[in-house]
Amino acid sequence: MKVVVAASGASGAQLGIKTLNLLPDGIEKHFILSKNAQIVLEKENNIKTYQHDDIAAAISSGSFGVDAMIIAPCSMNTLAKIACGIADNLVTRAASVMIKEQKKLLLAPREMPFSPIALENMLKLSRIGVIIAPPVMAYYSEQSDLDDMENFVIGKWFDLLGIENNLYKRWN
Repeated sequence: MKVVVAASGASGAQLGIKTLNLLPDGIEKHFILSKNAQIVLEKENNIKTYQHDDIAAAISSGSFGVDAMIIAPCSMNTLAKIACGIADNLVTRAASVMIKEQKKLLLAPREMPFSPIALENMLKLSRIGVIIAPPVMAYYSEQSDLDDMENFVIGKWFDLLGIENNLYKRWN
């Protein structure tokens, strides 16, 4: 399985990086950095990293065969561009490829509150099969710290993409 993780916007970029790091070993991992997220991941290894402006990267082609893509966090700018079909950087181009190839695309918008425009864009994308999954906490899985809360959110994202995990306590 090939999975692309992208981080757009600086706020919450660590959640995208943690998502990337928690993907199981058998998954081929690719990571797209926005300018603001780039500095954070300089030390990572065993991950193919792309610049946000590398629109000719292999992952921008449907023939490369990516199975799923997560954009975490997903800025409102990136969400709006995807909703309008604007593919002016590698994140939005790869997302448009996921949509046209009918592959799993998960957006984790990190904003509060959502504006009516953002909600309309999310509804538009949801109607065509894009998974909208903001990092929302649950209380039944007994998280005791931020790490547990992040694991819960990432575990739920993996569930939505069909990636097996034991990152959180499940409902009994």
